[in-house]
Amino acid sequence: MRRPYVVLLTVVGSLVGAFAAFVLGASRILNRERRLGDTLIGRPYDRTEIAPSGAVRSVQGADVTLTDEDFQRLWNPTNLERLARSYWAFLTRVSLGLIRVEYTEGERHVVFIRSPLVLLSFHAPDYEMDTNRGIVRWRIKQGLLVAPSGREGDGYLEIDVQRLPSVSPGKSCLHVDVEVANFYPAIASSLSRFLYTNTQSRIHVIVTHGFLRSLVHGKLSESVVGRFAVPQTAEETPDPVPARERSSLA
Repeated sequence: MRRPYVVLLTVVGSLVGAFAAFVLGASRILNRERRLGDTLIGRPYDRTEIAPSGAVRSVQGADVTLTDEDFQRLWNPTNLERLARSYWAFLTRVSLGLIRVEYTEGERHVVFIRSPLVLLSFHAPDYEMDTNRGIVRWRIKQGLLVAPSGREGDGYLEIDVQRLPSVSPGKSCLHVDVEVANFYPAIASSLSRFLYTNTQSRIHVIVTHGFLRSLVHGKLSESVVGRFAVPQTAEETPDPVPARERSSLA
């Protein structure tokens, strides 16, 4: 009879191998261009780093090419808010409903099935928009996935959409970044950075790349809060957040 620890190592090894195969397969599929009609999603990229302090900065982005007509129709605060909601809706969908977002007046809670299992807690989002750029940012508050040193700090999750120079007549090009910055993961703090890098971090990248590719459909989820329920122009965004300096990705 095989010793229990040998059996355990075999099971763990099999799970690790299966997870590695899943990550490799998913990455190959998601790191491709995707076209639907006149809309093209460029090949997504990933830039993830962990500072000596333990702070994580992770940016996934892609270029979106669409018609000028679609750009004019979509470029307003209402759809920026709907884009933000689409991110949470995609997360719920790919997790088969296990991960959900609960809303309060001043907070957003990412929960496993339901409270009190709060994985991540954010402050209500801030918005900034003009004729060429739209940003929605959620400041990280706390949660099971956040190390004590990262709670109520400078961490945030952000979606940044920027209009790029036209690539061809009748076409508009957008660059979409999904960024997590100044995030202190509990797994890296309490267990190991290696474990975080090869589990939670990789899953985050795969999910975000999937979200970026899903934008090819041009279908945005309806906002739960409806802060910008009445369509407006980018110049008329109520109470815009002041422009801020942003760190370079170089």
